[in-house]
Amino acid sequence: MNINLTPGPSQLFYTIPDHARHAFKEGITSISHRSKTFESYFQKATEGLKELLGIPTDYFIFFTGSATEVWEKSIQNLVESSSTHLVNGAFSNRYFDIAKQLGKQPQKVEAPLGENFSSHSISDYGTELIAITQNETSTGVSVTNEFIRQVREKNSESLIVVDAVSSMPYAALDYSQIDSFFFSVQKGFGMPAGLGVWAVNSRCIEKAESLLARGISIGSYHNLPTLLLNALKNQTSETPNVLGIYLLSCVVEDFLRIGIKKIRQETDYKAAILYQALKAHPLMSAFVKDESAQSKTVIVADCGEHSVRISNYLSEHGFNPGEGYGEKKKSQLRFANFPAHSKEQYERMVDLIEKLG
Repeated sequence: MNINLTPGPSQLFYTIPDHARHAFKEGITSISHRSKTFESYFQKATEGLKELLGIPTDYFIFFTGSATEVWEKSIQNLVESSSTHLVNGAFSNRYFDIAKQLGKQPQKVEAPLGENFSSHSISDYGTELIAITQNETSTGVSVTNEFIRQVREKNSESLIVVDAVSSMPYAALDYSQIDSFFFSVQKGFGMPAGLGVWAVNSRCIEKAESLLARGISIGSYHNLPTLLLNALKNQTSETPNVLGIYLLSCVVEDFLRIGIKKIRQETDYKAAILYQALKAHPLMSAFVKDESAQSKTVIVADCGEHSVRISNYLSEHGFNPGEGYGEKKKSQLRFANFPAHSKEQYERMVDLIEKLG
């Protein structure tokens, strides 16, 4: 069996094939998105996510085509003129670029690749929105809830939006310190690509409605007021990825059965044994040196000139890591650590890494 360790699309959760077969057998893939049946799956998915992730009742959950779409929609709906972007990799920088492309005046607070913002002094950034990438998929750097709390403390009036694309469902966000977060399902939820999840609180809804009332464009059919109008009926603005929403409702139920505590404990264990192996290895090392900044869900290894050899070696034994990203594409490997990757698989992979000298 080949194990897909790329950070996304990544390994499918083992229950997905059975859920998909059931969906096709029962005709779920062709139901109307205005039907009671669809509404039941929408409700099951959103209520299940709230239970699994501990999301407060004043949050609303919407479905999009991808998390990339949320970069654009969040800027359109929540920013009149200015946003601050905490950038420590390619994806957080892309969020910043989108704000520029939409004609806003974003500012960037940048950390070197492989580092978080521990050396930066947090200040009042004076912008409407602050974008924080909780887990930077390109570099394997994560930021803590304490850091987010410090940002909130200095910026109480700003909306704080968290990109949790490659850390959910592992990340235990403190929702009292943020206003919105989003993710895609092809990473930590072990699903086929094509569905984004966007959660916002009432402050975000109020901001979007305020901009709209003042005649400022916030998009049309997919703006927050329209998404909310439909979500309150357990519906979407247009024909959505019905299969994706159904599969999400099933996977969330599977995760609830396992328990989020166990999922997080196993993620910690798998990350610990891989980081330990990298620490002792003659050919590989962890790219992120500060242990407090090391992602538990996307582990990036510096391999130098050995990356192709190591990747081929692991692939021959059924483990397929992802390449590095951007300028590090040829010198690094990235290892996804999601619920779809079992402890036993990780133990076998780490054994192989330790034997490679």
